[in-house]
Amino acid sequence: MTLVVRDYDEAIRFYVEGLGFTLVEDLPQGDKRWVVVSAGEGTSLLLAQADTGQQQARVGDQTGGRVGFFLNTDDFDGDHARMVAYGVHFREEPREEVYGKVAVFEDLYGNRWDLLQPARA
Repeated sequence: MTLVVRDYDEAIRFYVEGLGFTLVEDLPQGDKRWVVVSAGEGTSLLLAQADTGQQQARVGDQTGGRVGFFLNTDDFDGDHARMVAYGVHFREEPREEVYGKVAVFEDLYGNRWDLLQPARA
């Protein structure tokens, strides 16, 4: 999946330090870079720096204000505490749903994500 970002380095910092992703690749491609971060097993994001006005207008609003991304965890409380300490903005308090423990947060650009620990079957 591709996520349009304002700046490669600030996005890498946020996703790695703030959300706990791993930097998989950061390769120069002329005037661009190929930057991939991963949240684990097969889940990766290509961070693509906006370089046109149309792309810049989409930074932070790739899903029209809806939750469009899901970060699954097996340690909700630990990840939530680490993210709050880093300064990640949560739009709500954690809540229990039939499908698991969840809270909506925003990335550094305002895209909405669910931090989700699925219910155990």
